Amino acid sequence: MNIISWIKARIKNKLNHFSLKKIKAFLKKNGLAFVIIFIGWEIVEDVLFPIIFAALGNYIHPAFYAGIPASLILCFHWLAIPVLWGLWIKISKEKHIEDISCCDEHSDLKDSADKVHDNHEEAFKRLKE
Repeated sequence: MNIISWIKARIKNKLNHFSLKKIKAFLKKNGLAFVIIFIGWEIVEDVLFPIIFAALGNYIHPAFYAGIPASLILCFHWLAIPVLWGLWIKISKEKHIEDISCCDEHSDLKDSADKVHDNHEEAFKRLKE
């Protein structure tokens, strides 16, 4: 995969989070609070971080300018969203759904991984014989 197609894939992935279909699915499953946290993090990650790095590069040291493209390419949803969601659950007094799983949509991948694991175990047993 060349660099251009990788960048296009990253941009497409970022923009996909803002589709109306995705936002409605999030609202239905997790409520308005999760959508606000998710979109708020997108704004922080894609707008606020580059502005901070630009200010640091301007006033502190030019090396901080390297953080502008890095903050646009790197994705910290895997860390930030669960932390912010956990903080929201601790702060709020509302009853929350406990059965939230991020892996339901990837269950076919889990099945494939289980099959590969089983095949490796069988091959290992045959080698021992």
